[in-house]
Amino acid sequence: MGYLQPVQAAVAETTPWETKLAGAIEEVFGGGRHDLPGLVDGLNELGIPAPGGGQWTPEGFTTSIAELAAAGKQED
Repeated sequence: MGYLQPVQAAVAETTPWETKLAGAIEEVFGGGRHDLPGLVDGLNELGIPAPGGGQWTPEGFTTSIAELAAAGKQED
């Protein structure tokens, strides 16, 4: 069993892309990469697109995760 509990802090349902991203992050970490550059490289190697369809960068990853976290905390 993995470490992922996709609704542990979320208010909204996760999207298929968010679920795929979470699984990919777990896979990269499980492969022994634990720093931001390694994570970003791993996501790109797995073919997980960044928002907008491009490649991940460290800056883009931290911005996207912060946006996802903020969106998940919003209540209707």
